[in-house]
Amino acid sequence: MVRLEQLGAVGALEGGGVCRLALSDADREGRDLVRGWMEELGLRISIDAVGNVIGVRPDKRGGVTAPVLVGSHLDTVATGGIYDGSLGVLAGLEVIEALGEAARETERPVAVGFFTNEEGARFTPDMLGSGVHQGALDLETCLAARDRDGLCLGDELQRIGYAGDQPCGGWRASSYLELHIEQGPVLEREKQLIGAVTGVQGISWTEWTLEGTSNHAGTTPMSMRCDSGVVAALVLAFVRRLALDMGGSQVATVGALSFVPNLVNVIPKQVTMTVDLRNTSEASLAEAEARTAAFIAECAQAEGVRVRSRSLARFAPVEFDPSLVQAVEQAAGRLGFSSRRLPSGAGHDAQMFAPNCQSAMIFIPSAGGLSHNTEEFSSPAEIEAGARVLLSVVLGLAG
Repeated sequence: MVRLEQLGAVGALEGGGVCRLALSDADREGRDLVRGWMEELGLRISIDAVGNVIGVRPDKRGGVTAPVLVGSHLDTVATGGIYDGSLGVLAGLEVIEALGEAARETERPVAVGFFTNEEGARFTPDMLGSGVHQGALDLETCLAARDRDGLCLGDELQRIGYAGDQPCGGWRASSYLELHIEQGPVLEREKQLIGAVTGVQGISWTEWTLEGTSNHAGTTPMSMRCDSGVVAALVLAFVRRLALDMGGSQVATVGALSFVPNLVNVIPKQVTMTVDLRNTSEASLAEAEARTAAFIAECAQAEGVRVRSRSLARFAPVEFDPSLVQAVEQAAGRLGFSSRRLPSGAGHDAQMFAPNCQSAMIFIPSAGGLSHNTEEFSSPAEIEAGARVLLSVVLGLAG
């Protein structure tokens, strides 16, 4: 908890919570702090070309390749809490510290890492650093990504001093584990202490731009309007109905919406909006995408509005290694903690590792199901339970 609170003070917001957008000054300060803790633990630290930082504790023969890797991220959304991401990194440090204090040598190296721009709150796509690290995303394309102010990711990496010299895309772990707050209400509601995460649902982020005709709000007859705002409103309501109609794990959100010229007495010329679709089934996710696109096209045609779209992120659903999910369950049972299996509704760095090594996640409850929220909270007892399960699984994997 001490490290969590110290890191939580970096980028702290008045009244609680934290803002450490990726590659901001606050992110640099947080990275420096955690890197310093890695150095104190004697880890061999490497930084790659997209700013991912990994510290390795060698195995008993001094080897550092194919480690058991514990990881997550340090960046936050603009109004985030102190647990999302940070918990997974700092719990990894606790595992390595516990191994050192017990003078335990391992058959495999054990490593802890944090990955650049997991949130996608400043640069898109999300899971950018781990995606490049595992070869799922192109390095040069990601380095060229720009934020809303036009600042380039590669330039910002240089500015904060985290453009490393290690290559990306070829680094492999023997296994990957990530401890995380649930970011949902299930564990708390069902009074379960540990979540053995079965996988991550697929994610589709699309930016839609609707081009109408700007005109006077008082003099233009309703029958003669090309109103992009009307189409946006219809789309917003549609994606809600779509998710309820499809049921299951389908969720849908319009999270960003902007009008031009955004004046009270002017019919909007342009609306830019985002649609976030998620499902544990690839076929269902593709269906939701197709139905959304067809509806937007139909509404735009009826209103005389032009449409263009841009994919911001697209990740297929991921299933975690069954044996590792079982190992999490068994560790919880040995330690006397209640547990249940559940999928993750949010994206995580773990999904980028799953195609290349056995991977799994451990969830602990989030109070009120809150996350990406300044009031995000998990109790010290819940954090300790998650860390103990993590240590148990790491010991089993690392020998």
